[in-house]
Order: sequence, then structure tokens, then C-alpha cells
Amino acid sequence: MLFLALLNVSRRTLPCHTCEVLNVYWPLAQLKLATKRLELRVPNDAELSELAQVAANGVHEPCEQPFLTPWTDLPPGERALHVMQQHWSRRGAWSVEDWALELGVFRGGQAVGMVTLKARNFSVLREVKTESWLGLEFHRQGIGTEARTVLLSLAFEELGAVTALTEVFQDNVGSQGVSRGLGYRPDGISRDVLAGRVVVSDRLRLDVSDWATPDPTDLTVTGLAKALPFFSA
Repeated sequence: MLFLALLNVSRRTLPCHTCEVLNVYWPLAQLKLATKRLELRVPNDAELSELAQVAANGVHEPCEQPFLTPWTDLPPGERALHVMQQHWSRRGAWSVEDWALELGVFRGGQAVGMVTLKARNFSVLREVKTESWLGLEFHRQGIGTEARTVLLSLAFEELGAVTALTEVFQDNVGSQGVSRGLGYRPDGISRDVLAGRVVVSDRLRLDVSDWATPDPTDLTVTGLAKALPFFSA
């Protein structure tokens, strides 16, 4: 019942003056990254509810567990609520020293998943980390690779990052392939505990010197200029 109530509230249309105030004080709401096929943007609450439903429908096969935090093991309604609450939490906790930019991924206006670019002490380290998930029905269509490419273009070419990091379970063939195909190189391993057992992840690193810049005509960035101070970029 709580989840349904949240969906109903999120679908309400904000008054124009409310949108104007939001754009002044939270310019990230206007950030959009578009290719010929995809659009990555900060979702409003109505779009966030659509993304949450994608997660509720399934993110991976039942026999898989690609995430260290096992949120995809939750029942569908709780899984959807997790997506919404995490987005609100990260938005509310944003600071220039510690930020996490969550973008909805849309194809032809349809919500297909989310990607995250996050950093701590970015003004000094110039390092970012990436996360992502797609609805199961959108796997193996090149969407993950394209969305990560867009995210890395934002990091390297617009924000001035020097390194992008990611961690991937060694048996996560799909994510391993996306990362290595984009030029990530091995950077050691991490050992963690998941459900009472040891799991090993490959740490992967992509330096800006190894970044192959995509065709600039394939990406349009809007709404970034006013948001740059939020990244300390």
C-alpha cells in the first residue's frame, strides 16, 4: 500500500512556479545526455516510479547475483521502493565532497534502467566510480555499453576526471565484457562477504589516457553549465 501511495504522489504534476524554483536551486534536474538512441537524465518522481517498476519486473536471471548489496533479492514491491528511496537518499545527501549522480536511462521515452556516477573528494582526486542496472528485458542489446560510454564521456570530457573505477564480480561475464571493451584494465581484486560467503571482485581502472573519445556528434549534453559547481568541476 505504501508503494502504491508513493507512485500516486509521484505522478502528480508540479506547478510551474515549483519547477522554476527547483531549476534555480537544483539545476541537476535539467541535466540531460542524449545520443541517437538513448537519453540519460535525472528522473523526476513520475519517471522514477517508471524506473522502479522496471526494477520490480526483474533486473537479472534468478540464478545470478551481480550486486554486493543484494537489493534484487527483495520482493518486487520492495525492490521498486529500494530504487526510489536510494535515489531520494543520494539526492538529499549530495555535497561537493561526496556525490552520486543517478540518471535514468530511456530509449524512445521508455524507461530501461539506471546508471550512477559517483565520487568523493573529486576536486582533488578526479576519480569517479560507476554503477548500473538494466531491466532484464533490455539486456544484450548494447544499451549497457552505450549508457556507460555516455557516462564516461560526462566524467572525462565535461567534468575533468582523470580515472574511472569499477568493481565487478569475477563471474559477471556481461559487466566484465562491457568494462574491458571500453578499455578498463585490471587494478587488483576486492574480497567481500555476501550471504555469509566470500565473494571476489575484479577492480578495474580506466585512465583518461586510455579513453577512446566517441564521435562528438553522437552525444548532446544540456543543462550542465549551471550544475558544474555541484560537482566541484
